[in-house]
Amino acid sequence: MSESSRGNIYKDLGVTPIINAIGSVTMLGGSTPTPEVRVAMERAGDSYIPLMELQEKAGAAVADMVGVPAAYITSGAGSALTLAAAAVMAGDDDDLIQQLPDTTGMKDEILIQKRHRYWYDRCLEAAGAKLVDFGTNAKTTKEDLQNAIGEHTAAVHFYMVEQDPDPDALSLEDTIEIAHDHDLPVLVDAAGQIYPLGNFGKYIRMGADFQCIAAKYLGASQSTGLALGSEDMIRKISKQSFVGYEGRRIRGIGRPHKVDRQEMVGVTVAVRQWMTMNHEDRLSSIEHRSNRMIEILSGIKGVSATLIDNMIGHQPFGVQLRVDESATGLTLQDIVAKLKQGDPPVWTRVRNEDDYIALHIFGLNEGEEEIVGNRIAALFGR
Repeated sequence: MSESSRGNIYKDLGVTPIINAIGSVTMLGGSTPTPEVRVAMERAGDSYIPLMELQEKAGAAVADMVGVPAAYITSGAGSALTLAAAAVMAGDDDDLIQQLPDTTGMKDEILIQKRHRYWYDRCLEAAGAKLVDFGTNAKTTKEDLQNAIGEHTAAVHFYMVEQDPDPDALSLEDTIEIAHDHDLPVLVDAAGQIYPLGNFGKYIRMGADFQCIAAKYLGASQSTGLALGSEDMIRKISKQSFVGYEGRRIRGIGRPHKVDRQEMVGVTVAVRQWMTMNHEDRLSSIEHRSNRMIEILSGIKGVSATLIDNMIGHQPFGVQLRVDESATGLTLQDIVAKLKQGDPPVWTRVRNEDDYIALHIFGLNEGEEEIVGNRIAALFGR
């Protein structure tokens, strides 16, 4: 697509396209599907197909590529979490499947470390599950988990972030051991854990029963995800899903979690690309583009631009931008606001208590790193 035509479809609707220097955030679109994925999705739309069969075959293909027992394509990582919660409560009992989100008579408590509470654990509750904390904000022990397990416990949830390991949290290994000693499944949210490739599906191979992935990080469309797991878990997830609702005529909670044929094919192609691409070249390109932005910003008084030196997960490298307000007269929030006012708007953000702006290459088209760098430099008179 030419630079001049990019974004025209949005302008026709009165919506202004932006330059996304934040990264893979949902509210800005989440991903740029690769050219191969876009072509595959377009071709998939040419024919009708029994979706139950396609879901089964596409899931089997993904599982084989990733090296896990089974996989299921969902409408996002959050969707996978909701379907997994339904699966551990209702199982393959059609009466219970249709009863959800009313959990009367079911084991409906999902245990989660207090240190692991996070924005997306709400997706588990959407199925009707009740989240029960264990441990404290300071530390979690084996005894905390053992003492939390009760007659209403349906599963144990684990939030995995390999980039930022938590030494005071109960490890996944210990979580799996204790949960399985009590015949409880372990659910892992590892939405962005796709690199190194050994991390993709790693937690299932370690013994967890379920792991979700956000397929947008692989170059698929934002509205797709993956449930990886044991054959038993994925079979139960399938029964809660939209194909179960329509194909089996069982009215489970998964009906709104629809995935169309184009998306299933797109995810399959994205996984194949991800598992076979030259990641050294991918990382080298991202590092080079990050360093180009740093070069543009170097030498500006009161401004520090340094490399985010990380290769794990879905958003490697990038630039940390810090400013000395006394020297520049600008705060980080001033920079965020002024960049949005430009043409085209450049979106950045300051997260929580951070003292820097993280600029990520993930959402930038080729060459936009220079636009972002020059726009920031211009704020300081360069």
